Amino acid sequence: MTPPRSASGASPPGGRTLWPGTAGSTGALVWNPLTMLRRRFRAWFESRLPLKDSTTLTQRNVYILPTRPGLMLGLTLLVLLVASINYQLNLGYVLTFLLTGSAVIGMHVCHGTLRGLTMHLIAPDAQFMGASVPIGIQLQSDSRRVRYGIGLAVLGTQHWSWTDVPAQGSAKVQVAFTPTQRGLHRLPALTAETRFPLGTFRVWTVWRPAAQVLVYPAPEAHPPPLPPGEPKAGGAANSHKQHTGEFDGVRAYRRGDPLKLVVWKKVAKADELVSRDAQQSQRFELWLDLAHAGQGAGASREHALSRLCAWVLLAEKQGMRYGLRLGSQQIAPDSGPAHQKNCLQALALA
Repeated sequence: MTPPRSASGASPPGGRTLWPGTAGSTGALVWNPLTMLRRRFRAWFESRLPLKDSTTLTQRNVYILPTRPGLMLGLTLLVLLVASINYQLNLGYVLTFLLTGSAVIGMHVCHGTLRGLTMHLIAPDAQFMGASVPIGIQLQSDSRRVRYGIGLAVLGTQHWSWTDVPAQGSAKVQVAFTPTQRGLHRLPALTAETRFPLGTFRVWTVWRPAAQVLVYPAPEAHPPPLPPGEPKAGGAANSHKQHTGEFDGVRAYRRGDPLKLVVWKKVAKADELVSRDAQQSQRFELWLDLAHAGQGAGASREHALSRLCAWVLLAEKQGMRYGLRLGSQQIAPDSGPAHQKNCLQALALA
């Protein structure tokens, strides 16, 4: 049996199995054999589910069990039945069978609330590590009756989102999970349940989406200034590397500078007029290099990627042209949303 994975889809460090409520997740280490057996069974059950981004709930994938109030109701009905037989109470028979009939009808209605429902996944966009990844789910109903009290959550959590689905209509629900590692992750298993109308039965299903989400490195909170620009290949012989410690490609505004050269983002931030230095931009180009991002040995690689992520966002915010070097991988200098996305994807998969 393969060890279960975390909600983000990545194996836990050290080969240990981490579950919600265990050391390394969100709580204390649990050594209860019954708890571990139940969770291993859940992992085995999940592995047998197909990966689909759209699923229709039928009798084959909808499950039902009585809740604690439902068990108490069953015990009460049994006591009422025994008392009615013992004392020959006709009104006791009426009450017992009336409550039993109500419980049976409630069980049928509860199961029918989920049965026949279609769930469509709305694939999430890429997110930064440590941020919540929202997962959109659209519930579609072809039935002529309203479906009440349907809740969805990431399997193994208690953060539920509840909704009602109108007759022959649809409703959108959003749940979320927080990945703890960068990279490409499969979405965690989801569960939907209802206890409508009496709360005496719990009807639920488990769904494994096939979609994946890309997680970028978390940008460094307070990164150092951008690295100095490098002379362009084939530039003038007297070109020299900057030693200002920051590549900004701007200078103080001069009377007569065209408005298209004014860096309005810097004007709004620093309340001073600055213009792009066209000559400097022709001589130098900005390279964000992993080797120059403070990378040391071992675990500091993640910190270096975090700094590069912050530099990419900063350079894009200032409207600069920048390139990215990740060892043998190189992305040529450019700017714009598409270039920023390519750089962030390279950092996520580095």
